[in-house]
Amino acid sequence: MAIGFVGCIGAIKENKCLLLTFFVLLLLVFLLETSLAILFFAYTDKIDRYAQQDLKKGLHLYGTPGNVGLTNAWSIIQTDFRCCGVSSYTDWFEVYNATRVPDSCCLEFSESCGLHAPGTWWKAPCYETVKVWLQENLLAVGVFGLCTALVQILGLTFAMTMYCQVVKADTYCA
Repeated sequence: MAIGFVGCIGAIKENKCLLLTFFVLLLLVFLLETSLAILFFAYTDKIDRYAQQDLKKGLHLYGTPGNVGLTNAWSIIQTDFRCCGVSSYTDWFEVYNATRVPDSCCLEFSESCGLHAPGTWWKAPCYETVKVWLQENLLAVGVFGLCTALVQILGLTFAMTMYCQVVKADTYCA
């Protein structure tokens, strides 16, 4: 938002400094996004392992004071995606030190249903289920990314064009 504001003011006032600042900042953001995308695809396996480990650590914060957002997120994911745990429902056994799961893992939700037998819980692992869902929606994410890149490239092009025009006008006026 701040970068866009600099660009707007630079264009309205036809200020060389602001236009150049906008161009440089937008170019840095674009290059950073491109670098992160390349690194993401280059290190997908490492990111995959790290994400699973981190999610398993996060299970231990489920239901603790001050972690309402995390608790709600896990409950919503497990209910909506019909899954339980990161790699299996047994991930919850480490959290509760027992053979139980949160009630959001139950096939049919009822109070304390997570205390019943594993036959009443979702069997699908949440990590793989969400990963498959993301892969199925990869086209939408890709189109969004390409549209964002296109807008940034247009912004860079227009900013540099206007900067050159202002420099050219200053040269002829001087």
